[in-house]
This record gives sequence, C-alpha cells and structure tokens, in this order.
Amino acid sequence: MRRGFQIFVVAQFFSSLADNALLIAAIALLNDINAPEWMTPALKLVFNASYVLLAAFVGTFADSFPKNRIMFFTTLIKTGGCLMILFGLHPLVACGVAGFGAAIYSPAKYGILSELLPEHDLVAANGWVEGSTVASIVFGAVLGSALVGPYLSDMFSGFQGPGIAPQIHGAAIVAILTISAIYTLASFLNFHIPATGIARPRKMEAPSELLRAFIARCAVLWRDGLAQVSLTVTTLLWGASATLQFIVLKWAAKTLHLSLSKAALLQGVVAVGVALGAFVASKFVPLKRALKVLPMGIFIGLLLISLTLVGNVWTACAVLILLGILAGYFVVPMNALLQYRGHLLMSAGQSVAVQNLSENISIVVMLALYAAMVSLDIPITRIILFFGLLFSLVILLVILRLRRKQCDVSPI
Repeated sequence: MRRGFQIFVVAQFFSSLADNALLIAAIALLNDINAPEWMTPALKLVFNASYVLLAAFVGTFADSFPKNRIMFFTTLIKTGGCLMILFGLHPLVACGVAGFGAAIYSPAKYGILSELLPEHDLVAANGWVEGSTVASIVFGAVLGSALVGPYLSDMFSGFQGPGIAPQIHGAAIVAILTISAIYTLASFLNFHIPATGIARPRKMEAPSELLRAFIARCAVLWRDGLAQVSLTVTTLLWGASATLQFIVLKWAAKTLHLSLSKAALLQGVVAVGVALGAFVASKFVPLKRALKVLPMGIFIGLLLISLTLVGNVWTACAVLILLGILAGYFVVPMNALLQYRGHLLMSAGQSVAVQNLSENISIVVMLALYAAMVSLDIPITRIILFFGLLFSLVILLVILRLRRKQCDVSPI
C-alpha cells in the first residue's frame, strides 16, 4: 500500500480512538457533576445528531475540496470541542461539537480511498480501514477505562490547572488533555496525507437543490425490494448497537457491580466479537446468499435478552463476545447487498450517504427512547427485554414479508 494510505489509516485510527475514549471520559464527567442518568445516552445522541442534520450536504462538500484538508480541519474541530470542557462547556455541548466535526470527516474519510489507491486495491484498503476502526474501539475502551480509573484518580487527586472550570479536576483534566493530544496527533497526520490532485467541481450546488436530490435518492433506495431489506436491518442493527453501549454500562453497574472503568472494557469485548464475525462472514457468505443470514437477527435479539440471566463477569464476557460475533456475521452480508444494489441504482457513494442517514436516525431515535426509559426509572432488565424483543420482532417481520412477496433470495 502507498505511503499516503498508510498515513491515512494511522490518522483515522487515532481519530476514532479519541472518539471512543471521549465518550467514556464524558460519562465520567457527568457522574462527577451528578448529572441525571438520561444525559449519559444523550452524549452519543448529540454526537450523532450532526450526521442526520448534515446528511444531504456533507458528501458534496467533501467532493468540493481536498479531502486531506477537510480531514485536517474537522479533526481540529474535535480537538476544540474536547478542550472546551476544561473551560466550563457542558460535556453534552462538547460532544455535539465533536460530532459536528465527525459528520463532515466521515465522507471525506471514505471518499479519499478511491483517490489514493487504484481500483484493484480498494477491497483490501476497506479491510484495513474496518480493521483499524474495530481496533480503535477496543483500545478506545481500554484507554477511556484507564483515564477514568482509580489509579489516575488517586495520582491526580486535587489537581486543578489555572483557568480550568472548578468542577473539572484531578484525573478528568488529565483525561481531557490526553484525548485532545490524540486528536491533535490525528490532525497532524491528516495534514501530511499527500494531495491527490483530483479535479474539484467549480462550485457547490444550492442547499435546496442538494436536499431535493438527496430526498430523491432516499426514495429510490427505499422503494427497491432488496435495498429496502438491507436498509431496514442495518438501520435497526446500528441503532441497537449504539444503545447497547449504554445498556451494557448500566447493566454492568447494576447487576455485576462494576465501576465505569471496568464496565467500559466490556464494550471492547463486543467489538472483538464483531471483528471475528465480520471476518467469518467475509470468507464464507457470498453475496448471492446474503439474505440467508436474516434468521441470525432473531438470535441476536434473544441473546441480548439472555443478559438478564447472567450474574458474573466471565459469563457476561462470553455472552457479549458471542453477541458481537453474531452481529458482525449478520451485518457484513447486509452491507454488501446494499452496496451492490446502490451501485446499480445510483452510485456506491450516494447509497452509503442514504445508509448513513438511515442508520444515524435510528441511533438518535433509539438513544432518545432509551434515555426516556432511564428517566422514568424503568429497571435495566426490562429495558434489555424491550430492545431484545423489538430487534427479534422486526427481523421476523422482515423475513415474513420476504416470504409473502416471494422475493428472490438471490440478489444477483
């Protein structure tokens, strides 16, 4: 692989690493200021809100300017959002600022691959990107756990820097500064990705035209039978996955009596399972058999429900890694099917933009629902039961709809 691509992979690893560590640090800060429990899932809700609000525009924006410079500046925006916490900005607002940068960063990240590499290297390149993303989730959970853990808390107890908000002290300052430094490193690396020299459009279209065209593409993809199936299940899975992050933290605290630093490591366990499942699916599930994995979704929901019966850490790890394996095995063929249909109906990039909108709407809606349930003091076991049954039921309805329409199970 070319040197520019190597720099890109390292840069996006550190950017994603900081994103995941920031979430854990922000949760710890909310705990420090005794914020209401519903604010914890709201952190990711506000982070992903920009993905929804900017979905119709960021793709064209990314194509109108050098992508390496977009990635450089948007990572600096993330750094700024993180540092604002030290000067009194609420963690929710800081995560919203970081999410704004991430929403603009995302299409530039995926779009630059085809500019940096020849076509025959793109499959391998995507493998590297997804592998580094999973690694960043695992190590981000570990880093976030270490930054909010008792060791740093004891070491920096009472530490308060000049000009820093009085409610931010001790290990929290060290955590925010560390994460900001990682964002800065990622920005530095993005700056050194070589310019690709790809010609740019002379000007961007009017926002109203972009919005109208984007709505039309959404309609095309959602009306296609196979694309509709793939969009439905991937949208549901990503919304459930985002909610699972917070369900695991709350469940581990209530049932396993784990601290935030230890409970955060369970998120890494799920990520390892996803990587294993995705690898197996990429090797053994061809595109023409993509719909055959649909029944796996029913088992994902049932396995989530089984968490309510778990009472020790090791059993929890086993269930969570199996949950991750099933999710990875389930989502890879569905993504491939959507990319294939999207390529036929419009373009791969445009279909990914529609998919991103759908998935992030799901994330925002499910997290809002979870936050509402937490604010109503609904027991975590009942919340797990609700989301598990919801997931299994929707997948079952998709399968029954396919059979009723006698849809061809072979997409090619």
